[in-house]
Amino acid sequence: MARSRLTPERESELYGAVLDLLREVGYDALTMDAVAARTHSSKATLYRQWGSKPELVARALRHNKPPGLDEIDTGTLRGDFRAILERTDDCQMEKDSALMRGLAHAVHNNPDLLQALRELFIDPEMRGFDVVLRRAVDRGEVSAGNPALKLVPHMLIGAFIARPLIEDQPVDNAFLSAYVDAVVLPSLGV
Repeated sequence: MARSRLTPERESELYGAVLDLLREVGYDALTMDAVAARTHSSKATLYRQWGSKPELVARALRHNKPPGLDEIDTGTLRGDFRAILERTDDCQMEKDSALMRGLAHAVHNNPDLLQALRELFIDPEMRGFDVVLRRAVDRGEVSAGNPALKLVPHMLIGAFIARPLIEDQPVDNAFLSAYVDAVVLPSLGV
């Protein structure tokens, strides 16, 4: 798709508006008309830049993510997990967690959203986790045959979903650090 150039500031403004609208009304009620109105742009511009609502949402989610997880290498798996968690403060983590829970529901009725999220958001994160875990295997911290290696993302996503459901508490760094130490690392034999 041919995209015209937007300044980084304008692009960031558009992505911020999309995320704000998602938090306010959810994915299903989010419209390109609402994004256009919020950002003082035209729907034609939005469609020319992003092609579809699912792509716009996925790119907005990806936009403010710190550099890839594969760039984190502290020398230990525990250190790598700590560095990953430190990349997001508690307030942003709570906002992101609520947003992801809403989108997890929306993907059931929106296969285009699921595809866009996988391509632009989920797959890059999973590749980053794979690199971090592969380094731990290469260092000898984790056995290459450990079946939990493939389940680390599932465990972490489960923590994001379970804590608000079970404890009515937001996910924060303290909880995730304790979870990594008590559940994830022991399952990996660390």
